[in-house]
Amino acid sequence: MGATVETTAVDLEKMKVSEEKDKVPNGNDPVDENSEDEEEAGAPEVGAAKKKKRKKKPKKKNKPAASTQSNPPRVPLDQLFPNGNFPVGEECDYRDENLKRKTDEEKRHLDRMNNDFLTDYRKGAEVHRQVRQWAQGWIKPGMSLTEIAEGIENSVRALTGHDGLTDGDSLLAGMGFPTGVSINNCAAHYTPNAGNKTTLKQEDVMKVDFGVHMNGRIVDSAFTMTFDPVYDNLLAAVKDATNTGIRTMESYEVEIGGTTYQVKSIRNLNGHNINQFQIHGGKSVPIVKGGDQTKMEEGETFAIETFGSTGKGYVRDDLEVSHYARRPDAPNISLRLTSAKNILGVINKNFGTLPFCRRYLDRLGQDKYLLGLNNLVTSGIVEAYPPLCDIKGSYTAQYEHTILLRPTVKEVISRGIDY
Repeated sequence: MGATVETTAVDLEKMKVSEEKDKVPNGNDPVDENSEDEEEAGAPEVGAAKKKKRKKKPKKKNKPAASTQSNPPRVPLDQLFPNGNFPVGEECDYRDENLKRKTDEEKRHLDRMNNDFLTDYRKGAEVHRQVRQWAQGWIKPGMSLTEIAEGIENSVRALTGHDGLTDGDSLLAGMGFPTGVSINNCAAHYTPNAGNKTTLKQEDVMKVDFGVHMNGRIVDSAFTMTFDPVYDNLLAAVKDATNTGIRTMESYEVEIGGTTYQVKSIRNLNGHNINQFQIHGGKSVPIVKGGDQTKMEEGETFAIETFGSTGKGYVRDDLEVSHYARRPDAPNISLRLTSAKNILGVINKNFGTLPFCRRYLDRLGQDKYLLGLNNLVTSGIVEAYPPLCDIKGSYTAQYEHTILLRPTVKEVISRGIDY
């Protein structure tokens, strides 16, 4: 997710890397446990009644737990990792005077104390990896943006084990940020609202940006999809910059329709820190160098993201709003509109300060809520996140990772084999 405040750039590459269900006989053929062997007709009884023989009931076999993910992803992650040990992200050493953190006994002890915190993040990251790797093979031109977004979101909910249809369930685990499917010059914060019929085209450049959370620990990660190799350099520039720095991005050029464009960084979009249940924690990581000297601190979580464009490298609010989040510092004011009171109650019970979109309200059976929702925005209780777009006719790309600043090392928690 893009933010628009300024602080310190991060260089990821310079960091050194430390290191169907099987069918089982169900044994449920009808068995009469009280059945007797039939006596021969007319046979005389001799002494005590004949011994009754019972048929042995076949033992039920436990169905084996799934060992691989289904297609589409529907196997809860707890079944695939029954011991609760989820994959570790890419661990990177601190540099210079902070390198000693890796062997410092006090820091190592603090790292071990963060076990629950790390488990939540690593589980969310593995959900993100499994869903996005499936999505990259599943998404094709001709699909509607609604189908794409809902396919990703339904998979996330299935893998976390929380469908979000009862009050409070979405606060336990599930979507940490609505699925953005921003096309071409639109760089971020676009997801279809109800009734949207937009389809993905062969020549489109689509940014797929979604978050997964476990107990409010949000893993925010994004990638870009294209179906025409003409855009390869644009994607390579942005992916490279996410790992090594912006100067790398602006050394790339891309030729589209016979015209050559320099890939520009979108200078007013930034990375950001992430707090529990809060996608934007207040600090930002600008794409371009600025004067802000705000520093990252031990224990913080950051979304490091870069955006490249063939346009002006500057985005403005555009199109219909779909993304919202209740402000953590929302004022306590009296609301006059009944619809505003009602929809705020739904937001509090189901999302808290987690971001949501209009489709999530539709899914909960809400209707005729837009007036009330807009009233919450103008009252400063809910923040609206409009789509962010460069000039028409331009193409934008995005890559994003979540990093944890652990006491001993930095962990790129969302790193995968894809990016």
